[in-house]
Amino acid sequence: MFDIPDVSFAIVRIIDRAGKAHIAATPSTFRRRTMQQLRLGNTGPMVSRLGLGCMGMSPDFYGDADRAESLATLAAAVEAGITLLDTGDFYGMGHNEMLIGEALRTLPRDRLQISVKFGAQRGPDGAWIGYDARPAALKTALAYTLKRLGTDHIDIYRPARLDPAVPIEETVGAIAELVQAGYVRHIGLSEVGAETIRRAAAVHPIVDLQIEYSLISRGPEREILPTLRELGIGMTAYGVLSRGLISGHWSKDQQAKGPDWRLAGPRFQGANLDHNLALVEALRTIAEARGVSVAQVAIAWVAAQGDDIVPLVGARRRDRLTESLGALKVVLGTDDLAAIAAAVPADAAAGDRYPTAMLAHLDSER
Repeated sequence: MFDIPDVSFAIVRIIDRAGKAHIAATPSTFRRRTMQQLRLGNTGPMVSRLGLGCMGMSPDFYGDADRAESLATLAAAVEAGITLLDTGDFYGMGHNEMLIGEALRTLPRDRLQISVKFGAQRGPDGAWIGYDARPAALKTALAYTLKRLGTDHIDIYRPARLDPAVPIEETVGAIAELVQAGYVRHIGLSEVGAETIRRAAAVHPIVDLQIEYSLISRGPEREILPTLRELGIGMTAYGVLSRGLISGHWSKDQQAKGPDWRLAGPRFQGANLDHNLALVEALRTIAEARGVSVAQVAIAWVAAQGDDIVPLVGARRRDRLTESLGALKVVLGTDDLAAIAAAVPADAAAGDRYPTAMLAHLDSER
């Protein structure tokens, strides 16, 4: 495994505008390490080779999350050179944005690109109750997002899903007005298909599509990725470790502290899980021969698919972040890629990536 130097932290006491005290971890001496940067699409910003997906730092997805450790992980990621932070206004129903907003009080905002998804509607009990990407709704959502994050602009703003009741042209057109007003810098998309991508790009330049892409989720390769490349649009790939399934750390008796929605996923259940963990063991053989971890090989594989693809790593602890950063030093040659393809062929996974009811809402799956 490759060494990434530890980050030293100071624990600081922050007093917010309401006079409430907060404890946060911040680098005792902030040093921005060098990381490869690439442009997100033809018209997007320069971003770090890896991005940090922050969803798991809110406790309503992957079980309980440690606030202090989350803040320390955010600080460590930025010090290591990660500039792209991805969140959603519905992650923890605002919790995730407020957490990042707290971190931004001690982080260099001018060095960062913050990507925000919007549109998912939730009830007071946390239930998912629909989707809303109407122009008025998204402008209201952005106003609250800016307040929670404590910033005056969002670098990349994107609908989390296609709203079947609202033409994508109306949604993108409304975000374009926010770009013109200075509240948004760039427009992205998430989990939409090739036709929708083309329609959106005809209204305003699109910098990237956020979509699940990993060794065991290869669907974008059929039509979506070629369309992105034709149009000069980048990809930010989430789920590069398939929500931990191919991290090398998941086991059959995995237990989360608190609710963990992954356990309802088809790939995490019964015989599907047995089959998928066997794929992980085949990948482990390759990783161990290289002296690296399974997660590092899986992340490096995604990065090796093109300089127009930015893997989003979902680390919510510093040790997992350190492991993910090690993937940047894993160079996969032709023989390595052939061995990986033999161990984990396309469409090798058992089970869909989402439950059937959720797949029905994904334009990218149509």
